[in-house]
Amino acid sequence: MANGNPAERDGSGRAVVVHPVLRTDADGDLRSPAARLDEAVGLARAIELDIVHAECVRVTRPQPSSLFGSGAVDSLRATVEEHEAGLVVVDHALSPVQQRNLEKALKAKVIDRTGLILEIFGARARTREGQLQVELASLTYQRSRLVRSWTHLERQRGGFGFLGGPGESQLEMDRRLIGDRIVRIKKELEEVRRTRGLHRKARAKVPYPVVALVGYTNAGKSTLFNRLANADVFAKDLLFATLDPTMRQVTLPSGRKVILSDTVGFISDLPHGLVAAFRATLEEVDSADIILHVRDIAHPDSDAQRVDVETVLREMDIDPDSDDRVVEVLNKVDQLDGEERAVVLAQCRRDDRKVAVSALTGEGIDALDVLLDRRMNVNRQVVDLSVGLADGAALAWLYDKGEVLERHDDEDHAHLHVSLDPADLARFEKRFGPPPSP
Repeated sequence: MANGNPAERDGSGRAVVVHPVLRTDADGDLRSPAARLDEAVGLARAIELDIVHAECVRVTRPQPSSLFGSGAVDSLRATVEEHEAGLVVVDHALSPVQQRNLEKALKAKVIDRTGLILEIFGARARTREGQLQVELASLTYQRSRLVRSWTHLERQRGGFGFLGGPGESQLEMDRRLIGDRIVRIKKELEEVRRTRGLHRKARAKVPYPVVALVGYTNAGKSTLFNRLANADVFAKDLLFATLDPTMRQVTLPSGRKVILSDTVGFISDLPHGLVAAFRATLEEVDSADIILHVRDIAHPDSDAQRVDVETVLREMDIDPDSDDRVVEVLNKVDQLDGEERAVVLAQCRRDDRKVAVSALTGEGIDALDVLLDRRMNVNRQVVDLSVGLADGAALAWLYDKGEVLERHDDEDHAHLHVSLDPADLARFEKRFGPPPSP
């Protein structure tokens, strides 16, 4: 991406953010150009860039060579010079040719939306799995550019070197090296997925249901996770504050135990290659017993964010409209005024798949706990069984396949209050015979 031009400034500090407004973007877009620009600024600030200027630039006819017309490029160059910016963030996908031409014209480093998101992910990833996923997406992205050396993989500050790369004085990666590395990463990720699959099977034997938190980035998932799990997962008012999946065992007020899973946030126009690279994280969502779609209900683009998240879920064959596992958690109700708050609470009263909460203050968390307990029982039935104390195999089977809610023993029998899937109850009776009534 960078060409090592001495005239280029340090790309790690002062930045200009530009959102191109294309006519094709206006069709069916729920967000205004100003909202798109605000999100791009938030992404840039997530990696501590100093945003010295931000603007929307109308593009009537996208230019293959630079995306922007010559007049817009001249205006941007003047802005870059005026603010002494070393980096221009273009909130749109750029071809390698467009990126290089803009860098030459603006005499500054240029990074597009995909590169910016990858830079954030590279700085945020902490687990081996997360780092592999980001590296895979990064290499796939860079393969078409072939101007970055392997040294960026050793950078200590995190990220993937899009902002301050080594330049042409160092060896460039070629397609064979990138391809070989991609193959190796995919093999490692398959091993990660196999291990995660074993972990899921182990959890299924407990059995503790899995509750996955999904939602738009910065919707408050990690704050809610901390509230429910009494944990200290990194939660900050930043886009993509959480990247790696985090899991905790949580005991609901009823005594039921569940596994709570926090996941990376979604965002509009997330590159398909990046979604594919994070398949292992999304698999946790796909296999979850309950999916909590956490929404920032106080955000002006809350509806558009909902559409973006639901689009990704549908790509995973999860239909939020018909899948009973999906529950909307309308977060940040504490930030609503009286009238808006009343509307949201009325929605939740009419729809048992919605609950209003404030993860920050704790408001509505009790109602969410009750909802989780209720949803857990949708496909299970609670039965009372008496099993002989000497029948250790039957008792072990019930503890393995069901959830023992209560138990008291007399001299000969264990009297159990058990939650079971109907199919498992039938299997129990076929294997051990109908138990005597309690």
